[in-house]
Amino acid sequence: MTENAWTRWPSREALSRAGVSRPRRLLAWAVRLVVLALLLWSAFHQSHVHGWGLAAAVAGVLATAAASWGFYRTTYAHRLVPSLVLVTVLLALAVAAQIAGFHGPALVIWCGCGITALERLPVAIALPVASVGLASYSAFNNDVWLTTAATVVGMALAGYVMRLDAEARGHAQRLLAQERAARAAEAESAALGERARIAREIHDVLAHSLSAQMVHLEAARLLIERGADREQILERVVAARAMARDGLAETRQALSALRGELTPLEEFLTEVAGSTDGAEVTVTGERRALPAEASQTVRRVAQEALTNVRKHAYGAKVRVRLDYSEHEVMLDVRDSGGRPGELSGAGGGYGLLGMRERAELLGGSLEAGRDDEGFAVTLRVPV
Repeated sequence: MTENAWTRWPSREALSRAGVSRPRRLLAWAVRLVVLALLLWSAFHQSHVHGWGLAAAVAGVLATAAASWGFYRTTYAHRLVPSLVLVTVLLALAVAAQIAGFHGPALVIWCGCGITALERLPVAIALPVASVGLASYSAFNNDVWLTTAATVVGMALAGYVMRLDAEARGHAQRLLAQERAARAAEAESAALGERARIAREIHDVLAHSLSAQMVHLEAARLLIERGADREQILERVVAARAMARDGLAETRQALSALRGELTPLEEFLTEVAGSTDGAEVTVTGERRALPAEASQTVRRVAQEALTNVRKHAYGAKVRVRLDYSEHEVMLDVRDSGGRPGELSGAGGGYGLLGMRERAELLGGSLEAGRDDEGFAVTLRVPV
């Protein structure tokens, strides 16, 4: 049968006590204990009940408590048949109590069945059950009809209001569970993103360092093949060793940057440009701290561009400009003049293609190509 507003059960979150404040839970238990105490008191204070009759009355009270507990459990599990069996048992116990002369306990059980059915059963089932319970209460209540009618209407409204309150609490619990799941997924996504970021940083550093080392080692190989003297070969080997040492230092710097221990970007550009003859650094705009990912991208592009100058335009004049605008930061590296290095095509390396992909991940762009003066690399990153 397709569920709708008439056949749908209240949610398990609504039928549970999750999200109920401690004072409300204590009040609910107090009401249950008071009702149980009143039923036991009625059993012991009937003048016509003695001996086995009294034992049967106490057994009836305990059976009522057990059936009520079972009804709460089966409705929480959304088990319709056991729930109907248990509520029928409760109504039958009320009839038995009325026949045995326990008028007060019978009225209490009928009222409880009517209110609880409206709170915990599907509406299509709750209405007949509540009608039977409240009609039985009306039939055997000794008050005037107007008082009885007002009481029945009040109890029906109370049961329905309790149902609405439980559904609202259940909805809040589902939203809370969804929010927790979303936060857990967000934390997991952030962890995966951080891992990817660390891998990208280490990859960029090693690719840059190994590319430069390959240039020097390839030069040393060619010098050996040409029969060059020992000093020239040693110079290349020492340079490759220095690049390996610098690569290790840059790896440590990248890890420090990931921990938030970044040196100012301007100082870094001045330092990295100092290893290239004829390079000058200009900073324009209002200087400010950049997000770690944007700052690392600017640093890596500057390193790659200056390495390319040393490889492909040896001795060129280089201008490095860093511009802070309102919504983006721009790095422009331009060289003019110079001559190709001894092995301008050696080494391969990571190249500006990887830098362009990295810029695009941040929503930025990287343009590289020749102009009238020489070669230009322009990076734009939104911040």
